Amino acid sequence: MAVTTLSERGELSRAARSFLSTESGSAVLLLLAAVTALLWANLGTGYEDFWHMEFSLSLGGAELTEDLRHWVNDGLMVLFFFSVGLEISREMVLGELRGIRALAAPTVAAIGGLVVPALLYLAFNAGGPGAGAWGIAISTDTAVVIGVLALVGPRCPDQLRVFLLALAIVDDIGAVAAIALFYTEDVDVAALVLAGVLFLALLGLRFAKFWRTPIYVLIGVIMWWATLRSGVHPSVVGVAMGLLVNAYAPRPWDMARVQVAGRSFLVDPSPERALATQVAVTEAVSPNERLQLRIQPWSSYVIVPLFVLANAGVVLTGETLAAALTSPITIGIVVGLTVGKLIGVTAGTWVALRTGIGKVPDTLRWGQLVGGAGLAGIGFTVALFVTDLALDDPALVTDAKIGILTGSILAAGIGWTIFRVAGERGGQCAPTGLPVLPPRPWRPPA
Repeated sequence: MAVTTLSERGELSRAARSFLSTESGSAVLLLLAAVTALLWANLGTGYEDFWHMEFSLSLGGAELTEDLRHWVNDGLMVLFFFSVGLEISREMVLGELRGIRALAAPTVAAIGGLVVPALLYLAFNAGGPGAGAWGIAISTDTAVVIGVLALVGPRCPDQLRVFLLALAIVDDIGAVAAIALFYTEDVDVAALVLAGVLFLALLGLRFAKFWRTPIYVLIGVIMWWATLRSGVHPSVVGVAMGLLVNAYAPRPWDMARVQVAGRSFLVDPSPERALATQVAVTEAVSPNERLQLRIQPWSSYVIVPLFVLANAGVVLTGETLAAALTSPITIGIVVGLTVGKLIGVTAGTWVALRTGIGKVPDTLRWGQLVGGAGLAGIGFTVALFVTDLALDDPALVTDAKIGILTGSILAAGIGWTIFRVAGERGGQCAPTGLPVLPPRPWRPPA
């Protein structure tokens, strides 16, 4: 008997619906944070002074001192990447990335969306002072893309959102790999070995199916500290830890245990039986989904907007704008995000479908896929993240940030235009599994 996946039936997993809802809502806060950072940097005072204030943590003779911006970038953002790792793990086990063909199309599309923008950026910057910053032009910002898609994209089907989510997840993997491989300078081998040993310890706990949150958190904090000391960016720790958290659907014996515990509590509602019922209900849901439920709102509504507030502030004067107009860094980022992402994602999707190695739901049309490819050029969070790692010269950083803002705005406009031209803005959505009925003709009132 053939088994169809949720994607093939045109349905969304509960996990995907929850993730998309949270990401869409957080896009508004993210954009407000960006506007606030720009106003603070241009109309207020003390933007850079505030984020360069130092904050220290000490324990015994050990002390860790960083400025506020680095605490956000190197500390809090690890939880953002941890959430990404949880989502990757969950979608590959339970959601839209199950099966090789379901995963192949967004994977090949994402690879095209990573390679083509990087090549176009290097076409403008090869041999120049900004050549090493090609990683800025390759990222897709999941939160903003999903939020903008809700405003300018097709009303249905939701599968375009899932396709872009899968694409953004693979894109995040590529971006984190680039950070680890190309934006790490001095490596402390001893600290890196310690981080590797701790990772293997967590891997062993997973295979032993042993889960105790305090132990997992303690090992994770030490691994973060060791990775930070090693010189490798700790964002890798967040993704790695997220991938190691088990994800599984509720199992029949777990549900039976919940029923038995619940009936027992109804017969004798004692504190002991209430605790047993609570434990049974909790263990019926995978640790992955329990953690995602708690961490995702903090990541989307607090950490990412705070990161944007700390990094998006750039002084926009006639001088800086004039310099950006002729800067190969600005031009390379804008071309990479707008032209490179559009061509790379579209070409990757076409190759996957043409060769038969990948598939997309039948409800998706090319107008929607190409419009989604245009929106994939909205690179914000990871682009700002790489800017902080790749560039040291304040003038070059300003050029890069102007390029990120300009390219992301243009990418949103390109996606909107494609949806309009392709006629993808209209239509009606029916409940899942029901046909879409044509609209009733309008008649004047009697």
